Amino acid sequence: MIQPEISMATPVQSLPTPRTMYRALSRRDAAYEGVFFTAVKTTGIFCRPTCRAKRPKAENVEFFPTINEALHGGYRPCRLCRPMDTTKPVPSLVERLRRAAEAAKDGRVTDKDLVGMGIEPSTARRQFRAYHGMTFQAYQRARRMGLALRDVQSGKPVIDAQLARGYGSTSGFREAFTRVFGTPPRGAQAGQCLLAQRLETPLGTMLALADEKNLRLLEFTDRRGLERELVVLRRRLKCAIVPGTNAVLEETQRQLQRYFAGESLAFDLPLAPVGSDFQRRVWAELQRIPVGRTRSYIEMARRVRLPKGHRAVARANGSNMLAIVIPCHRVIRADGDLCGYAGGIWRKQRLIEHERKHAGKA
Repeated sequence: MIQPEISMATPVQSLPTPRTMYRALSRRDAAYEGVFFTAVKTTGIFCRPTCRAKRPKAENVEFFPTINEALHGGYRPCRLCRPMDTTKPVPSLVERLRRAAEAAKDGRVTDKDLVGMGIEPSTARRQFRAYHGMTFQAYQRARRMGLALRDVQSGKPVIDAQLARGYGSTSGFREAFTRVFGTPPRGAQAGQCLLAQRLETPLGTMLALADEKNLRLLEFTDRRGLERELVVLRRRLKCAIVPGTNAVLEETQRQLQRYFAGESLAFDLPLAPVGSDFQRRVWAELQRIPVGRTRSYIEMARRVRLPKGHRAVARANGSNMLAIVIPCHRVIRADGDLCGYAGGIWRKQRLIEHERKHAGKA
């Protein structure tokens, strides 16, 4: 879990708009955990965006970017959501369910098993979906298929992979496998699978995808066009995307944690961005922008030897699927305007400010 840095230096203008924050508050949107704190004038308390307390009226709400500013505003922390605790952790029940699925011999935990563990199945479904955006059953199916793919790719006979993952019917296993991976088990030796992991950061939830060797995607979950990016990756790499983790994802989480803590702004991750030759040229140039500095689209175009191609550079910049680690947020207009950012202009500003503050630690 990535912990936020508590700072008094973040300016109010770096927040999303009040309308956006109030909408997030109304939805109890976990993507805004650590992004802002809600203070209620009538009660004198401040809360997380996901607090389960009754929603206050818009005219009674004030927003702060940090805990310190909320405290200096004369508010005390809510006893229900405990905003002075770190970024929202994985719920204990969700973690328990994931461990149960990993420990199960065939990767399957039934409702009967849950009852035996003292867990109400409907509660398990509700909490797992609230945190992961998918049901516990869907998670288990995806994970079993991912493990089956590894079995087949490692040379294990298809029938052994089928039985090891709890499929009694050969036709049912073949159908489920083909539906997920687009190929029957016997044709999957050359295929691959991307593992997906959610990462909680001070600027909201991110989604990371990686194969066994490289990080392929790192995006904020509310990014415009994220679904389209996932489709592109599935099609280009001829792979499925299933929940899980591996060494690449674990290292990504560790380095992001150091980045947001201001300990190190440099990334040393194995990257394999999916794009055209020109896009990869632009992305490589993005990685050469010094930490704490910005460049204009015009200057970027000159550096990739396309002097009149600043619009093409802007399109390539917007197609970057590896947010922060390939720092497209460091490109701005020649007049200093921040311009667009698929993760939100407020995030772009926060990232630039964070890097300028800690540039000496890059």
